[in-house]
Amino acid sequence: MDKDKTPQLPVRMTRSSASSSNHIATAEVNSLEPLTINDLLVGGDPISLDDIISSFPGRSSQIREVVRLLGPLNSPMLPLFVYGGPSTGKTSIILQLFRHLNRPLVYSSCRTCHNQGILFESILNQLRLHRKNAANGYSTAKRCERPSDFVNFLREALTNVVNNLKKSENSISNKMTNGKIGNMIYLVFDNFQLVREWEKSSTILPLLFNLHDLLKMPEVGVIFISNTSPDTFYTNMGYVEPVPILFPEYTEGDIRQILLRNQLNQKLYSSFLDLVLHSFYRITNQVSQLSATLKPLYEKYCEPLNDKGKGVAHNSEMNLRLSTHIKPHISSALNEIFKISYISSTEVETQKEEKWKGKSSRSEQSKELGSLDFHMSTSAKYLLISAFLASRNPATLDASLFDSKGGFDNRKRKRKPSEKALERKETLEEEMLMKGPGTFPLERLLAIFQCLVSVAEDPSDNEEQNNNASGVQSGSGDLMSDILLQLSSLCNANFIFKGRSCPIEGSTRYRSTISEDLALKVARSLKFPLSKYLYRS
Repeated sequence: MDKDKTPQLPVRMTRSSASSSNHIATAEVNSLEPLTINDLLVGGDPISLDDIISSFPGRSSQIREVVRLLGPLNSPMLPLFVYGGPSTGKTSIILQLFRHLNRPLVYSSCRTCHNQGILFESILNQLRLHRKNAANGYSTAKRCERPSDFVNFLREALTNVVNNLKKSENSISNKMTNGKIGNMIYLVFDNFQLVREWEKSSTILPLLFNLHDLLKMPEVGVIFISNTSPDTFYTNMGYVEPVPILFPEYTEGDIRQILLRNQLNQKLYSSFLDLVLHSFYRITNQVSQLSATLKPLYEKYCEPLNDKGKGVAHNSEMNLRLSTHIKPHISSALNEIFKISYISSTEVETQKEEKWKGKSSRSEQSKELGSLDFHMSTSAKYLLISAFLASRNPATLDASLFDSKGGFDNRKRKRKPSEKALERKETLEEEMLMKGPGTFPLERLLAIFQCLVSVAEDPSDNEEQNNNASGVQSGSGDLMSDILLQLSSLCNANFIFKGRSCPIEGSTRYRSTISEDLALKVARSLKFPLSKYLYRS
């Protein structure tokens, strides 16, 4: 296949982003036109299976397995459970395969549909071909809160859609359809692992897993897409287990092929990857992160060239010159998350002399104490604070320290502590100092992390909300993403020590290695009241 005709696919696609620009423009102009069965199809020009396989290196076996399980046109199927780490191509491949097979589907993301009511309404609106707009007051087709009502409404809506598909199977033919679309309809639940965090997850999870048995409609297929394995969802209720399909992490060779796509000078970019890819792959194997990190580094790599490497002939002499130019910038790019500032000894002596002479004012000193000497993401900062609190505070006090409003309730009447209470507190402080930071399991760390993030995002405190506007912008969905990767990075940077698994609990335990001064600096950078959560305060 010609390289110039290779379809360019985004890292994460939705049905709207998969549609062609002409189709989107037409939909915007005719936003009040009634929806049809064609709107349940993934838009865009027809795409072949070979194009999809070439667009997703390292995913040939998974793509062919999904096609095999979907089966020929109008063939019943068992529920599928597609799982793998983030940025492994799960959603993009599923949508592209439905674009290739030209079959209708109802796509629902459990990230945007963050509770069962919104999820139910989203599915029913799509099946009833209902669009929210000003004409209908942005109302839903059918309000539904109870799972029992949802099953009845869903069966009714699916029956109507299947009947319409059977009637129009031989008549549908336009630019969006390439032949028959069959009479099957598929329900796709993306980001399915987030359902476990919902308030009524114990009810909604068995319901969704039992849809295949409850509906008893061979024309309906169910597909779950998750970042975690199906073992984390299983309950005591019996249901037809979905067929698992694992999307493993991309290998270094796969990522190399993905990054080389759409490069004007592939030989030059390949020599660039020879220098940097192995080091960055050890930190992260997510294509989106690597692509964003390597783009400015590649521009720096091409600086000695006149035309930025677009039409330069590759040779060994030029390769040596470019590698010499880029090597000093690789280390700084690797420390982009944890960038430790370096102060020379002369600067330290100068600062001591200025402090001794009293030239620096108190305001400058307080600003210096509150500044952070390294840079990391917001979620990593909260994770670092959570680890410090888990090592510093006794586990028995988590319930009182982290209440529903975060921290102690200041409205409670404060009592003057007795002398015996002060003595016991001082004795406990001395024992904690002698023992050093304690260890904690991963579950406790994540619980404290989630509590701190919820406190930072509490809209009831206007002052704290304004202070955290720059640090917490995208909500708990962004902060909770890739926490295990952030934890691994913190362990590699020696901010958190990862010990062996406990023989009694059977789980790995961690310990914070940072000092209280460093934890306070991290908290100041977030405008976070760390002292409110310290047991010794």
